[in-house]
Amino acid sequence: MKKRVLVVAYSQAGQLADVVRAVTAPLQTSNSIEVVFEWLQPQTPYPFPWPFLQFFNTFPETVHERPAPLHPLQVSTKENFDLVILAYSVWFLSPAQPMMAFLQSEQAANLLRDKPVITLIACRNMWLMAQEVMKEKLANLGARLIDNIALVDRAHPAATFISTPLWMLTGKRGPFLDGRVPAAGIPSADIAATARFGAAIAAQLPVRATEDNAPMLKGLGAVTINERLIASEKIARRSFVIWGKLLRALGDATSPLRQTVLCLYIIFLVAMILTVVPISAVIKRLLAPFTRARIAQQRQYFAQPSGEEWLP
Repeated sequence: MKKRVLVVAYSQAGQLADVVRAVTAPLQTSNSIEVVFEWLQPQTPYPFPWPFLQFFNTFPETVHERPAPLHPLQVSTKENFDLVILAYSVWFLSPAQPMMAFLQSEQAANLLRDKPVITLIACRNMWLMAQEVMKEKLANLGARLIDNIALVDRAHPAATFISTPLWMLTGKRGPFLDGRVPAAGIPSADIAATARFGAAIAAQLPVRATEDNAPMLKGLGAVTINERLIASEKIARRSFVIWGKLLRALGDATSPLRQTVLCLYIIFLVAMILTVVPISAVIKRLLAPFTRARIAQQRQYFAQPSGEEWLP
């Protein structure tokens, strides 16, 4: 009997869809595995590229886990799967609203309960806090997180600070400024290389015991932890939660007062990125001799369950 894999994903710009196709290609060519895709469909589609204000106006509901509703799933909740892959992008250091809407649904409770899950992330560079939210949701649903894959834009953060917003707001990936700012997004070579994860899954899943919770992607470099961003992510996450609560108290997304205060927050956010992030990086470097052990523990924690290691 074939092993059955459910892939639940939402891709707005198309990049995550490319990653999903690359990862699952070896599964689809396996005679021992059946792959079922569930592409999440919001009842009101999110535009791409984003209108400027609408983009930022999604963050209060995103960080406070009040996602917009989805169309009903195509897959039946009575179906049984041997593995579930949840592919999501990161919005404001949280799982994107469509994935959060799925996780809050009764269908997710039925499909994920006591099932091994692999999370698959594609984002600019910050995903740690979003994955912490994801881990909590999966634990509450009774799912078993066995692996995590995270792909990021490997350009310098200063470059992606320009290129990623331009891509989101104009639909143009670049390069920009006569090539001084590289094209936004995950390099195509990195996307193609994710086939190694699918190959590892295809080799192990058909002979894997149902109750096995061991990672399948150890030694494949499934994630890379940028330790310089750990503190920045935590600070930014707190900011989003506090300001998101304030903005939600001012009304829904159409409220003129909320939109006015949101514009002030955007200015504050840009200032914070340009000041707090570099300052925290400098402080972290100065304190490095005294914090090596703690940083090593943090790296090990956030790298789990798949780890950063590349083994020959």
